Amino acid sequence: MKDVLRQVGGFILPPLIYGLMRLLWVSASKKFHYVTPIGDEQHVCVCWHGELLMSPQAYRHIHKKHPASAIISGHYDGLLIAKVLKKLQIRALKGSSRKGAQKVLLEAFRSIKSGEEVLITPDGPRGPRHSMSDGAIGLALKSHLPLFVLNFTAKNYWQLGSWDQFVIPKPFTQIDFYIQSISLDGLEVEDARAFLRAKMLEHTIE
Repeated sequence: MKDVLRQVGGFILPPLIYGLMRLLWVSASKKFHYVTPIGDEQHVCVCWHGELLMSPQAYRHIHKKHPASAIISGHYDGLLIAKVLKKLQIRALKGSSRKGAQKVLLEAFRSIKSGEEVLITPDGPRGPRHSMSDGAIGLALKSHLPLFVLNFTAKNYWQLGSWDQFVIPKPFTQIDFYIQSISLDGLEVEDARAFLRAKMLEHTIE
């Protein structure tokens, strides 16, 4: 019975989630703050797991035509996210930057070499919230690509009691998106980790 419910959910939930995302996007008053120029060059893109409802749409608004993939957990919720991202022309790389990291990161490197941008949540898929896994750091350092850091705040929002304190902006609210391009080149891994985390915490909902 559980498997049947999951199959039904996998069919019904993605279009409902995507519809909610679009409703919130269209109804919101949006402001885009470019902390640094982002340009059109290839990046490794990062956002917090708790900001996934709006960040992929903002990414597609800014980099409309870039081929892109995202590292997505192989768990059930990850499969739902993969189906939603497909509607934004973002393909899924099944795996996790924590569990089975070597395989999915190798696939991500191949994606980068083919010209794709790779999206990753450094604290996904299971937290702790606002932690920094090695995935985004490793991709940026080894590819020598800049990081596209994307955060948002909302004037009115709901915040779930999940580990990531998932943020759902209320309809018709104001959403401020903060975009910056940063480089980790020349930094040691731990310094890069601290630097990226600090940048990602500059403009986020606590």
